[in-house]
Amino acid sequence: MPETTPAAAPQQPPFGQSPASGPTPNKGFEAAAAQRLGIVIKQLEELVSMAGATSEVGQAALKMLNIGVKLVPAGSVTPAAQKNNIEQMAQKNAQQNQQMQALKAQRMQGQGGAPQPGQQMPQAA
Repeated sequence: MPETTPAAAPQQPPFGQSPASGPTPNKGFEAAAAQRLGIVIKQLEELVSMAGATSEVGQAALKMLNIGVKLVPAGSVTPAAQKNNIEQMAQKNAQQNQQMQALKAQRMQGQGGAPQPGQQMPQAA
């Protein structure tokens, strides 16, 4: 008598092993991203006026604007939001500058005999 196997049922994890609910999006991050996209849209608008709508750069910026404007409602970027974003970028830039300076100092101290990036090792005769 041939053995029969039950129909393949979806495998479920043992009781208590699965999360009660799935991951939920962080609405605060979504709002911050939309605000930042609004700032990028303003910058693209400035870029189009600088480069001209008929130039290659201007046309590419217009394409990006058409996509972004659909996602960000008008008036979502306030002057306070722009100021906060500029301050955040300046702070990140200062932190990265400090890190780069520290890396340069480490490289200068730790690699007395080793060549710096971009330099070649001397050839042995």
